[in-house]
Amino acid sequence: MTGRILVVDDVEQNIKLLEAKLTLEYYTVYSAMSGQEALDKVKTYAPDVILLDVMMPEMDGFEVCRRLKADPETAHIPVVMVTALSEQKDRVEGLSAGATDFVTKPIDEVHLFARVKSLIRLKMMLDELRMRDKTGEEFGLAAKVASVTEQPSSGHILVVNDDHVEASRMQKILQDAGNNVMQASDAAAALQHTSKGVFDMVILNAVLDDADGLRLGMEILAQEANRHLPVMVVVDEDERSLIVKALDIGIDDYITSPIDPNELVARCRTQIIRKHFQDALKAQYHENISAAVVDSLTGLYNRRYLDAHVKNIVADAQSRQSPLSLMTIDIDHFKQVNDHPGWGHDVGDEVLQEVAKRITDSVRGTDLATRPGGEEFVVLMPKTPGNIAEMVAERMRQKIGREAISISAEPGKVTVTVSIGVSKLDLDGVDSAQELIKRSDEALYQAKHTGRNRVVMFGQVSKAEVEAGANADW
Repeated sequence: MTGRILVVDDVEQNIKLLEAKLTLEYYTVYSAMSGQEALDKVKTYAPDVILLDVMMPEMDGFEVCRRLKADPETAHIPVVMVTALSEQKDRVEGLSAGATDFVTKPIDEVHLFARVKSLIRLKMMLDELRMRDKTGEEFGLAAKVASVTEQPSSGHILVVNDDHVEASRMQKILQDAGNNVMQASDAAAALQHTSKGVFDMVILNAVLDDADGLRLGMEILAQEANRHLPVMVVVDEDERSLIVKALDIGIDDYITSPIDPNELVARCRTQIIRKHFQDALKAQYHENISAAVVDSLTGLYNRRYLDAHVKNIVADAQSRQSPLSLMTIDIDHFKQVNDHPGWGHDVGDEVLQEVAKRITDSVRGTDLATRPGGEEFVVLMPKTPGNIAEMVAERMRQKIGREAISISAEPGKVTVTVSIGVSKLDLDGVDSAQELIKRSDEALYQAKHTGRNRVVMFGQVSKAEVEAGANADW
């Protein structure tokens, strides 16, 4: 997973060391040697993560972090404080200023990389939601969601711990900070409580008597209502490998035992604010945009949304020099379904709905699946190189054609296939959204005229093959 990282430190040697290590991990790294330079470069480069030194002249890291979090345009960027300070009060001050984590020098590389990877995953998801919010604004359908720092800082928390004394202590600390807190003493109770989707955060012990805490965390996140629920694990301070594993598999945060009350409150506050911000973005999107820009038959975005959103996606990819792919999907011989005696458009609608479902099942949550009209679908895939998009398209083609679709008319099932054209953004040129779509349409045309039920990447089929195919009886 690639990303853009800003390293802020007033010691050049420290910057160069971190820069070298992060570059080896294929991150794009920028640097700043003062607080003001950091604030300026955040505006210029829009990093995905900021590694921020605390002890700097003129403006220390705490103040830089506070200013970042006070600005709605930068408040959502994760900040990891990097410092030689080890006092608990310094950790709490950093977290209270809005930092996501606090790393002490000398830096544990494995832990740092796991944390960065975890934060970039979160940032990608928030970027996509914010982009959709921006698209809604452009339609004049929704007011902008309040920034991260304007969200409520307390919420509903579930504490999963088989040590009743420790669980009760955590419950009291968090309730005194204004939260509603429930306890669960085992995995079964935790899964039962979380299945209702009422919590803003879950805190669980990494080691439970009846379960692996990390596995339980993954089971909670696998529940449909909790796909983006913040999960924090409690671990012993010397269990570094467990911390790294937790961050790597998608756990949002951790706190070491014995637990400091102020740090617990600060970490929970950060996660709950993020959850409320994320929920607000999603709720506003569904409430204010869906009726105008969602296809009522399939539940996918319609052409109106695609035309507006693709411009934002392309502009963002170009500014970040990040790969972007697009696929255009068309159901083969769909007219035969609509014109079939005894079927008509009702069965055609059933086929469209099932194909739409199989398309969304084949792509990521950060991808944008749309139905511009008729039997055509378009999928935008941010941060996806062309070869990966081609592989996904092939998997999608097989998924759609492999299993017959249930219909309400005799004989009860019908099998359809799709042709798919794939294009990728030319980051070396000055591509427009229109050109990206046009190339995908041309690749689809090539797929249709060289046999159908196939995937074609733009530029991989010769003109002679297309002309020969156009004269064949497919």
